[in-house]
Amino acid sequence: MERTLLIIKPDAVERKLIGEIIQRVERKGLEIKALKMENITVERAEKHYEIHKGKEFYNGLIEFITSGPVVLMVLEGKDCISIVRHMAGSTSPVDAVPGTIRGDFSMDTLRNIVHTSDSVETSTREIKNFFKNID
Repeated sequence: MERTLLIIKPDAVERKLIGEIIQRVERKGLEIKALKMENITVERAEKHYEIHKGKEFYNGLIEFITSGPVVLMVLEGKDCISIVRHMAGSTSPVDAVPGTIRGDFSMDTLRNIVHTSDSVETSTREIKNFFKNID
């Protein structure tokens, strides 16, 4: 079974979309292996987004993800990474298809409701960054 990280970002928490997003994950049939709410530290955010360091949008990513509480989830299921990315939709609100999380709720490329891991390698690294004791 594959695992992935899903982060419900500060904009979605502020808009009270946590239940809606968790409901979509559960209805899809994915198993929630771990779940917590926290304020991400700058240090953890920098580690999380280290692949974007030096890009013009990097500081905005750090500033946004640390601006308020987030919900972090480790999800598990067959082809989980691809499934969750399809459920999330495009990061561009113009390209995000209705029916996807971003297609239904996002209006901004930076404030785009959720983060999803893009590969097994990334997922493994990201899960370890936020969850220390997960089997």
